[in-house]
Amino acid sequence: MKRVLVTGAAGGIGSRLRKLLPGIYPQIRWSDLKKPADLEPGAEFIEADLADMAQVEKIVKNIDGVVHLGGYSTNGTWEQIHRANIVGCYNMFETAYRAGVERIVFASSNHAVGFYPRSQTIGINEAVRPDSDYGVSKAFGEALGALYAYKHGMRVTSLRIGNFGDEPIDNRRLSIWLKPEDLVQLIRIGLEHPDIKCEIFYGMSDNAAAWWDNSHARKFGYRPQGRAEDYRASAMAAQAMLSADPVGDFFQGGTYCSDGYDNQRDKIA
Repeated sequence: MKRVLVTGAAGGIGSRLRKLLPGIYPQIRWSDLKKPADLEPGAEFIEADLADMAQVEKIVKNIDGVVHLGGYSTNGTWEQIHRANIVGCYNMFETAYRAGVERIVFASSNHAVGFYPRSQTIGINEAVRPDSDYGVSKAFGEALGALYAYKHGMRVTSLRIGNFGDEPIDNRRLSIWLKPEDLVQLIRIGLEHPDIKCEIFYGMSDNAAAWWDNSHARKFGYRPQGRAEDYRASAMAAQAMLSADPVGDFFQGGTYCSDGYDNQRDKIA
């Protein structure tokens, strides 16, 4: 990979990657709706609305691989999710295909499978169970990636990102934490590994309390460096300050599951 496009450059993950990816790839093009105020000197940046296919065509021109972080990054109205994460995601895959882009690393989310109970360990072969409109959009992106991989031969990696940050900050995040440097490792596997076809990896570090089986990522050489247990004491101290959430504390998706939950058939004690 010589020429890499990273969308969502102004977001929380994108801002951190702007510090970590330069030097790994010789040419990185950054994109978002608006130019970040703290954009590094000399960095190539192109503003683009993902919902506008003509604008997406401009940012994928002469690119070898895409790290697609762009979109609506939390739960919102269906109109917001649809425009950014459904229409925008389709525009990215379609224009990348037309432009001859070789690989896409798609930022999926744990919320694509949020309605599995915390008592169950899941791998990559269980059916999606979105916990929100946002989760639905990430499941859509994974399905779209599979279409372009199997129909058109694009190499696609979907990363079901847990909680990205410097340390886990509560009990749930002890299970789903992702150290920034470990995300870089997963991105590099997606962009560089010769055997990538259509893969799903969980975006998590070395978490002893993990709910996810990430052995598939390990087959491709993933060796996370972050250890969530190193932060257990501080995470549990912060957890003690939070209110109980019977539904959110039962399911892996947390508050995304409890928000609007009215399932009278499956009552959570």
